[in-house]
Amino acid sequence: MGRPCGPWPPDQKDEILAQTPNAALPITVRHVTKTYGKVHALDDVSLDVKSGEFLTLLGPSGSGKTTLLMVLAGFTRPDRGSLKFGDTEVIRLAPHLRDVGMVFQNYALFPHMTVAGNVGYPLRLRKTPKAELDQRVEKALETVQLGGFGTRNIDQLSGGQKQRVALARSIVFEPRILLMDEPLSALDKKLRDRMQIELRHLHEKLGMTTVYVTHDQREALTMSDRIAVVNHGRIMQLATPQDLYDQPANRFVADFIGDSTFLPVTRNGSTVTHGDTVLKTTRPVPDTPTLSLMLRPERVRLAAQTGGDVNLFKASVSEVVYQGDSYLMYANLADGTEISLRGAIRDGTVDGLPAIGDPVTLALDPGDTVIIDGADV
Repeated sequence: MGRPCGPWPPDQKDEILAQTPNAALPITVRHVTKTYGKVHALDDVSLDVKSGEFLTLLGPSGSGKTTLLMVLAGFTRPDRGSLKFGDTEVIRLAPHLRDVGMVFQNYALFPHMTVAGNVGYPLRLRKTPKAELDQRVEKALETVQLGGFGTRNIDQLSGGQKQRVALARSIVFEPRILLMDEPLSALDKKLRDRMQIELRHLHEKLGMTTVYVTHDQREALTMSDRIAVVNHGRIMQLATPQDLYDQPANRFVADFIGDSTFLPVTRNGSTVTHGDTVLKTTRPVPDTPTLSLMLRPERVRLAAQTGGDVNLFKASVSEVVYQGDSYLMYANLADGTEISLRGAIRDGTVDGLPAIGDPVTLALDPGDTVIIDGADV
């Protein structure tokens, strides 16, 4: 268990700055707790971020993800716990001594400064000589594809350009850790999608350990090496994007990452059943008291025939929705449970789909039959 927070010995600044310059640092969080009255914003959180990793903290509003990021940055002091950058304990170190880059949700740019003035601000605080400052500012701007923008005013920039300026400012002093708090949330969808790829490429180029906060599941899946799903101040699951999507640890994670329908499952020895149907699966079944079958819409399909080594469900169509490049079909099981399935639109697809009220057989391959912990968390 970590120690309560208090004043930090003055020689710790030298210790943290003495580590190898520009080398990405791992982050170690142990038993961090933060309460506001009776609310646990962070509840005994432990987490390891690998050196050079892009890790995303993903969760709904109020989950604790931003509080955890603010603890890493030093803007929020936890009630208890340990935080290390590399081998150095920093839980009591002031924010400006942690040597981390920070990109805020609203960019936090100075409107009275030029682009170069904003980007060079961290270097002026560090009393960097002017010639070196100018060189590093231009290099940072070129890195974010804003070479030649240094003399422009902030109010002359688009939203995407402001985001790049904020990013350039966060990397100009070559920090070993970069923290980002929903930096793309104010951008329109098309620009946000493009910036996700750009940020990922920039991370690969710079190699900084990056912790990124978002509530956008697709954004997290696109950008991350690993994702920590946060809820009620606790980490629900830490995994790669594919493992998180394909094998969620519980119903909260499954429901938050993508669309899902859940059916109750009963275990009898090595056999799992839904109702009278014995389920075939190639995936591990968790050893938990309550189990659920997770159905992803893109994994469910209309059965062309009733035989074969697949799981089959009798249903009737309740709705068919045309979505341009795909269709979404809703079908009700005998007990009234609604299952959705999604398919690609091809020539003749729409005309050949079942109509509302038609009986259908839904198929789920054993490799797509995912049994998860069914308990509410």
